[in-house]
Amino acid sequence: QVRLVESGGGLVQAGGSLRLSCAASGNIANINSMAWYRQAPGKQREFVADITTNRGTNYADSVKGRFTISANNAKNMVSLQMNSLKPDDTAVYYCNVLWIGHNIWGQGTQVTVSS
Repeated sequence: QVRLVESGGGLVQAGGSLRLSCAASGNIANINSMAWYRQAPGKQREFVADITTNRGTNYADSVKGRFTISANNAKNMVSLQMNSLKPDDTAVYYCNVLWIGHNIWGQGTQVTVSS
């Protein structure tokens, strides 16, 4: 099994930056991809960005050019650098990994962007 713990959320003004981190522990050797999702109040959880084992990355259109996902070679840490934050980015951000065909989720970290 794999356990994920997020950190780095908080309150920031519009235009500011935050960096989220997610530490993975357990059987990390079988992690295929690492990703970030978010869920705003009253909305469904949505994809933000992911990074695959060959370092390919994908981003939601809403965050392209502002957010950057990265992961270390050991596959035990994935980060999300968020710049030029907007109030619409306010949400609980969840770390996600694909592990032997299973989606594993962290507990989430709150990001609040004030206008």
